[in-house]
Amino acid sequence: MSQVAIIDTGCANITSVRCAFERICDDVVVTRDTQLIRNASHVVLPGVGTAGAAMGKLTSFELIEFIQSLTQPVLGICLGMQLLTNASEERNVDCLGIVDAKVSAMKNSHNLPLPHMGWNQLTDLKAPLFNDIPAGSYVYFVHSFAVPVGDYTLAQSDYGQAFSASINRDNFYGVQFHPERSGKIGAQILRNFLAISQQG
Repeated sequence: MSQVAIIDTGCANITSVRCAFERICDDVVVTRDTQLIRNASHVVLPGVGTAGAAMGKLTSFELIEFIQSLTQPVLGICLGMQLLTNASEERNVDCLGIVDAKVSAMKNSHNLPLPHMGWNQLTDLKAPLFNDIPAGSYVYFVHSFAVPVGDYTLAQSDYGQAFSASINRDNFYGVQFHPERSGKIGAQILRNFLAISQQG
């Protein structure tokens, strides 16, 4: 049975994420207790706001090396996904260094407003996070910075430029969009995450 630990980063509206997991899982806890997190079958790293503030919180809670050492499936959501990379252009902040990528400011091309906010399509989907998710499915985004497309990309989206809607390295997964605000598609993606075992 899945046990989900949502890391209390101190910089995220965790209620909606917690409720989304509680709809599909009976054992969900919001915590920064390292023993509870270590014992969970699945871990979620949420985040809103700036990369600098989030990394500052993780540093003050002494969670940087701890998160890097986790071996069970970990899912970063929105800013939480960006924190998995080496660094962010947002005030040139060093991040967790798990995924070999750098977060860049989105370009204001084709007169599209920033932040990128609203529903957009997913393309080039890869297993296991996107099992049973049709290409072209819509999910909900809110962001002004993005991870470029690379070997680590599990799904793409396009907003005047192609970017990684999802990334992965080993047991670490990230989604730039908000699955907790993305209806049935988002719920299926969360179920797919819970179906990933610690052995992969």
